[in-house]
Amino acid sequence: MSDIKSILEVAKSQMEKTISHLETDLAKIRAGKANPQMLDNVLVDFYGSKAPLSNTASVNTQDSRTIIVQPWDKAMLTPIEKAIQAANLGFNPQNDGVLIRIIVPPLTEERRKDLVKTSKAAGEDAKVSLRNIRKESIDKIKALQKAGLPEDEAKSGETKMQILVDEFSAKCEKHLEKKEKEILTV
Repeated sequence: MSDIKSILEVAKSQMEKTISHLETDLAKIRAGKANPQMLDNVLVDFYGSKAPLSNTASVNTQDSRTIIVQPWDKAMLTPIEKAIQAANLGFNPQNDGVLIRIIVPPLTEERRKDLVKTSKAAGEDAKVSLRNIRKESIDKIKALQKAGLPEDEAKSGETKMQILVDEFSAKCEKHLEKKEKEILTV
């Protein structure tokens, strides 16, 4: 039974990572409000090498529509501005010589629907990952059964695995509902 327990613990750990990854993906989808995480994927030419924006400047929100990027080195203002434009996020950065302001434009109805589709796709990817974890774990349990594990213990392990998958699928759905509501709220 301890073998099944360890299989379930590993599966639960993998599922927690899947949900964490989904949360990260959903945070990057903009919902009309300014959020510093919108710039997480921006890479800046930092003295000859590419570096994440967060390594070259502080990124904060001034209000619900404005992101402020304050470089630690004023010489980095222009490279940061170019990197934000090159990231093709739909932002028009304004460089005032001290910091960069980004006004987040309001979302159109069509863009909101596209963002909902994108978030649902991220959710579906997470669910596929959960199902793959379930399949791998059940395969391991069946291998244990062939190696001499009693059938009732194997069935019990499979049932517990399904309960875990259902629990994490529900978490996934809650994150998606929350994000969809956030996107569609004007």
